Amino acid sequence: MINRWGRAVMSGVVEPTSAWLVRRGVHPDAVTVLGTVGATASALWLIPTGHLFAAALAVWFFAMLDMLDGSMARARGVKSPFGGVLDSVCDRLADGAVFAGVTWWAASTGRWFVVGLALTCLLAGQLISYVKARAEGAGLEGGGGIVERPERLILGLTGIGLTGLGVPYAVEVLLTVLALGSVVTVGQRVRAVWISAREQYGAATGHTEARAELPTAEPDR
Repeated sequence: MINRWGRAVMSGVVEPTSAWLVRRGVHPDAVTVLGTVGATASALWLIPTGHLFAAALAVWFFAMLDMLDGSMARARGVKSPFGGVLDSVCDRLADGAVFAGVTWWAASTGRWFVVGLALTCLLAGQLISYVKARAEGAGLEGGGGIVERPERLILGLTGIGLTGLGVPYAVEVLLTVLALGSVVTVGQRVRAVWISAREQYGAATGHTEARAELPTAEPDR
């Protein structure tokens, strides 16, 4: 949702910055790795030690580098399949580190409700990305939903940051919204895959409905 207009708003900053980095010989993959290392280290160091506002700012800064690598690749005129895979893997690592850090902090302070919320966000966030990747690998559509990566970062980091500023129940409220939205998004993406598979099956066989004959994907091993 936010992903579409947010990138359009940021393009005025991202494009010139990307062009400047490319002219100085910086590789997009280096920016991807730097952003991931910075976000992961910030999340796993600052959040568990209770520096929540600083963590929110640091993770957000490094996460913004994620907007640069794709723009830099376009500026270089080279689109690397490896770069796309690296970017996706690094996104999952950084996202997981944020919610692992929140889980660690919440457990150490006895906030067990927040522990449950953070773990739900962690698991659902990984599933959201996996459903899309698995669907695309099978030639199906599996994207969309009310909570994508920008929403996960905004809600999660806002909750962390406001709690660091002393706002009561900020992390509980925002992680509750995020957890519910993430679970709904998993369902939306699974439904999108089912509809895509049914349409693909119908186009191939001439049937308008796909019931038991619908082929299933190979299990992930």
